[in-house]
Amino acid sequence: MNDDRLTHGLWEASAPPAPPAQPLAEGVEADVAIIGCGFTGASAALHLASGGASVVVLEAQEIGFGASGRNVGLVNAGMWVMPSVLLNELGPVMGPRLLDLLGNGPSAVFELVEKHRIECEALHNGTLHCAVGRAGVQEVHERARQWKERGAPVEVLDAERTAQFTGTRAYGAALLDHRAGTVQPLAYVRGLSAAALHAGARIHTRTPVVAAQRIGDSWQLSTRSGATVRAKWVIVATDAYTGAQGLWPGIRNEQVFLPYFNLATAPLPPDLAVTILPQRQGAWDTRQVLSSFRFDAAGRFIFGSVGALRGAGRAIHPGWARRAMAKLFPQLRGVPFEHEWYGTIGMTSDALPRFHELDRNVVSFSGFNGRGIAPGTVLGRELARLVLGEVRREDLPLPATPVAPAPLRTARTLGYELGAQAFHLVDARL
Repeated sequence: MNDDRLTHGLWEASAPPAPPAQPLAEGVEADVAIIGCGFTGASAALHLASGGASVVVLEAQEIGFGASGRNVGLVNAGMWVMPSVLLNELGPVMGPRLLDLLGNGPSAVFELVEKHRIECEALHNGTLHCAVGRAGVQEVHERARQWKERGAPVEVLDAERTAQFTGTRAYGAALLDHRAGTVQPLAYVRGLSAAALHAGARIHTRTPVVAAQRIGDSWQLSTRSGATVRAKWVIVATDAYTGAQGLWPGIRNEQVFLPYFNLATAPLPPDLAVTILPQRQGAWDTRQVLSSFRFDAAGRFIFGSVGALRGAGRAIHPGWARRAMAKLFPQLRGVPFEHEWYGTIGMTSDALPRFHELDRNVVSFSGFNGRGIAPGTVLGRELARLVLGEVRREDLPLPATPVAPAPLRTARTLGYELGAQAFHLVDARL
């Protein structure tokens, strides 16, 4: 997008075309205006339009331009934190409510894919959380124990079975979560948007919102071109890609940015591809500077980790990836990468999402902490249900909290980027 191959890489090269969308060129009225067309915005638009509301979506760039079109494509259940941490943070009412919603999030994604026939390489066959070292083995066992207490279909694979599932003996165990799976994320968000359009929503790309004014019981949003949208409700679905100088920048400022990159090979020969992830789960490990790996439908191997492909990282991270990939899978030594891309993960202070009432009838879910696909989909649906009057604010899975800037945000963001460079400069050399 924007003639930059480092923003969406393989996903843009392999996704079906985006549904037709043009900049807004006139003044319009609607029940709901949505700012941002990623997972959350597209899901909210689909469920609102399906519920009979008139909806206008305003996207500053293109559908899926932010994290929705750049991520690894793992459709995971829950959040990064352990279930017990989430329950302790949110208490006995909202804790179980959010945990159940997110635990069932992957099913909601794959149901939408099937219902709307979204072509996004969907595989609902689980994901693998791979344990590195003794601490990693303890972590996946504890995570499995906590999920099993809630009846989740998860299991811990021992070292031998992990090697069978992954194709490498680098891991002491793995948590196989049968609820989860993979999608081509840009294709998914484009398909979700197409379904919203089919349901009656309007989507306008290249339409940045520059001002918001409350007029009586409604809001008037003004775009850079001078076109306007007047709506009773506004959903802000821009998350970590909220403009620094735009409306409601607090959504951006309460998150520390973690860069993440992915590299993809050309399609591997079948006899080689079958030796790695033979059942085609997506995988990631327990290291602090984590790695992830998966295949796409064409047999391309996709390998990623923390870091930005800019400055010194432009050489350091691909160099590390070649070494690390060959260390895990010696049969891939010398196989080049044909696609490179990266994006930004927004991290909140407790690694949990936020619900904000930014003003009267202006609402937002944000802060997905690297778990955007399923949470963005189901929380976008919950915003639609709130606007449609199907649920009350007190029925939502998160309390409304004030926007609060993250302490030392700029320094910590820079620390993630430079720390990943330092780590990848020396890792996987032996």
